[in-house]
Amino acid sequence: MALLFKRTFPFSRLQVVPSVTVLKRFSSRDLDSDSSALAIKESKNEVAETAPEKSRIITADIISGAPKELRYRTVRIYKPTRTAMQSGEHNTKHWRIDFDILEGGGRWENPLIGWASSSDYMQALRLKFKSKEDAIYFAEKQGWDYYVQDHIEPKFRKKVYADNFKYSPGKLRIIKTK
Repeated sequence: MALLFKRTFPFSRLQVVPSVTVLKRFSSRDLDSDSSALAIKESKNEVAETAPEKSRIITADIISGAPKELRYRTVRIYKPTRTAMQSGEHNTKHWRIDFDILEGGGRWENPLIGWASSSDYMQALRLKFKSKEDAIYFAEKQGWDYYVQDHIEPKFRKKVYADNFKYSPGKLRIIKTK
């Protein structure tokens, strides 16, 4: 299967269109019981001979329409951890890409509310991917520099609620709740 670039009329953008090659054409009348098995074996051999070539990465930054200052930004690829507010694993099954904070990127504190503000419009962009390889492929295709933060699995210790009330010799612990 080869890829063709086709220019569409109304928008004049490039689209990737797969082109299909027909190996053999024959009608069902041409086949009888003996020759059908032979034709199937021949078609399997032809398909096996035309193995797909390794796809090379074509950068999309030229035709994407993105501003030039985005071409050489550094992105971080990571797998998010669980938040402290929940015990479930929601939003931890995928990999994310987000942009690093620019040095001198125009950050300030809003005087009215006290929120942190920034003039970097790409700082809030987060992209989700099913695997680390998909995220790396996308970053390379966009022409972005990237680094990968590997996911570290948390080490769980077995805890028992009754251990909070056991006697331990030494200094008395006083726990204040308020």
